Amino acid sequence: MPAGARPSLRTWTVRSRIVGLLTLLSLVTVFVAGGVAYVVERSRVLEQIDRNLEAALDAGGFTVAQQEWESADQALQAIVQRLAPDDNTGTLGIVDGSAAWKPGVQTDVQLEALPGFVERIVAETAGGEIVMGTYAQDGRTVRYLSAPVIIGEPAAGEPPSAVFVTGYDVAAELAELDEAARVFSLTALLATAATFVIGLLVSGRLLRPIRRMREVAERSSEASLTERIPVGDSRDDVSQLAVTVNGMLDRLGGALDSQRDLLRDVGHELKTPITIVRGHLELVDEHDPAEVAETRALVIDELDRMARLVDDLRAAARLRDADAFAIRETDLAALTEQIAMKARGVEGAALEERVEAAPVLARLDPGRITQAMLQLVANAARHAQGPIAIGSRQRGRDVELFVRDRGPGVPDELKAVIFERFRRGVAEGRGDDGSGLGLAIVALIAERHGGRAWVADAGAGSEFVLTLPGAVVAPPAHGAAAAHVAPPTVAPHPARPGAAARPTSAAPTGAARPGSPSHPPADPAATRATPEEQPWHRS
Repeated sequence: MPAGARPSLRTWTVRSRIVGLLTLLSLVTVFVAGGVAYVVERSRVLEQIDRNLEAALDAGGFTVAQQEWESADQALQAIVQRLAPDDNTGTLGIVDGSAAWKPGVQTDVQLEALPGFVERIVAETAGGEIVMGTYAQDGRTVRYLSAPVIIGEPAAGEPPSAVFVTGYDVAAELAELDEAARVFSLTALLATAATFVIGLLVSGRLLRPIRRMREVAERSSEASLTERIPVGDSRDDVSQLAVTVNGMLDRLGGALDSQRDLLRDVGHELKTPITIVRGHLELVDEHDPAEVAETRALVIDELDRMARLVDDLRAAARLRDADAFAIRETDLAALTEQIAMKARGVEGAALEERVEAAPVLARLDPGRITQAMLQLVANAARHAQGPIAIGSRQRGRDVELFVRDRGPGVPDELKAVIFERFRRGVAEGRGDDGSGLGLAIVALIAERHGGRAWVADAGAGSEFVLTLPGAVVAPPAHGAAAAHVAPPTVAPHPARPGAAARPTSAAPTGAARPGSPSHPPADPAATRATPEEQPWHRS
């Protein structure tokens, strides 16, 4: 095959193949159906010819039986002249081996003119039998019936002197059917051609979203994912596929934008501690033990900051995994009480004794909701004064979990962006040990539940709220709380070798603060946590 012929094969598109195959299938189906109908009708015509020949024989026998005839020749004459011939038929009376009698009207078939026909009939009826046969010669086909006419007792061993013959021109009888078959074939071809053209037009319209999908995919790249496939008002499967692909492009575009923002933010966040570490290491007087110790402590502090940032980035990325959430029916009141009990172990958090809890069953991930609420409590403990309120409430079929503090509040210009990555309040500075990802993780947990995280003024302070739409299932079954709530343990940051002791953001969940009489210090090797076991941090 020439090399230049290869690209032409690619123009045989799926659309062309589908329409071509369907058109071919339609053509074959139509002609098979027409062929079957033609064969059945042709058989019926041939059977009707034989029945008509037998009817002509019965009519001749009735004529002979009506009266007494003087001779077979006289009876034969009466039969031939009284018989009314049909279209495409011929009748003949043979006497003593020669054509003697013909009907009084012109017939369509002149049997006596057929070459060798009379001789054939005389030979076939020599024994006095009635013969039905087919004459085919010189492109002419005649279906005939011949019967001897005998008056009185036949002479033994002598051939009949009078023979009656009638026949049908088979081709002429089938001509009308053949004409109908030709008209049918022409009509089928034209209809199939029209079907092919209409199929191309219709399929082109129906498959247009797929073609545009391919064109958009060819033009799309990492640099530009803004183009979308036009859908219109169609509601068919192909249009729904285009809608799905548009949604996929939206998600890919969002993921790329998020990735760019993350890389930009991480680069910005890591640049400062790296600069600080490098600057102090370059200027340290290695002969001054006090300065070396001071620089060492500062470097370790900055490295801890970078480690917490990396841990939080990994925690945020892990929340985007498909299996990161286990949403199930949960007793919201019991979960709220457990969160409040664990929040009392967060350092610096003074919680109100009263816990407002909604007595409903809700579909949520209790572990992730606990993670988000403890993060909000840790955030409030850093910025608020006075007791912190924790609770949950029902809004129709929606669920709201809240943490209310009595701090200075959140400025209006920060309320819309405070849950973004690396956003810090105006009171926070570079010396703060938060990563700037805590509230972003809270917002991500809410989004994965189909809801959102937001903040509102609450008199003297702020109220941070997680809204979970449509989460309410029913009031909880009595005594079912323990079966539905089992949040995971939240471990503090591990101490790094050689690092100075630092206060943790929270104590282990579900237990009294470490060091209390009910919770003696554990073996550090047994309680060391990996970064994956630190699902929340202070922002």
